[in-house]
Amino acid sequence: MPWNRNELAMRAAKELRDGFYVNLGIGIPTLVANYIPAGMKVVLQSENGMLGMGPFPLEGEEDPDLINAGKQTITELPMSAYFSSSDSFGMIRGGHINLSVLGAMEVSEKGDLANWMVPGKMVKGMGGAMDLVAGVKKTVVVMEHTAKDGSHKFKPKCELPLTGANVVDMLITDLAVFSRPTRSADFELIEMAPGVTLEEIKSKTSARFVTR
Repeated sequence: MPWNRNELAMRAAKELRDGFYVNLGIGIPTLVANYIPAGMKVVLQSENGMLGMGPFPLEGEEDPDLINAGKQTITELPMSAYFSSSDSFGMIRGGHINLSVLGAMEVSEKGDLANWMVPGKMVKGMGGAMDLVAGVKKTVVVMEHTAKDGSHKFKPKCELPLTGANVVDMLITDLAVFSRPTRSADFELIEMAPGVTLEEIKSKTSARFVTR
């Protein structure tokens, strides 16, 4: 049975390590904040100028002035710090963020990422994803394996405008987990969702990948 959104976030949270500085993208990645392992110190960073985000607020306890880069209400921690967006991007571009968890529209077999624009549709802007994939030490992408119409999202080549080329280190979908030991290697299937078969994954994937 494919993983649901919360299970995807739980799986992505397994990539966190004690002491990591982490940036969470819009959508499913934001849910990772709710699944940080107990006892693990992870500092969440937001492009709009916040270091040390807490989990999402309970209903009725939202503060409209306290938001993340995706304009979702969040909570603060005793150690939270606030600063300008320029300082925030200085952290990202300077290589000080250990891990970024992002959503995607498409991922190619070479690790290319498209996650910011669909041609012909109105967009507010490219956001910080291009800086994140260029400056962060490891990029994990979390997405549904196929589009709503059944078309492949993990494919030989991205057809949408790229966010970055050869930047994805791990891909977690509702069907499986693919990882690359280096950015010159092929993606390797390392884990499947319960009840999902290799045949199903192959039928819904046009990208090249290897198996153990």
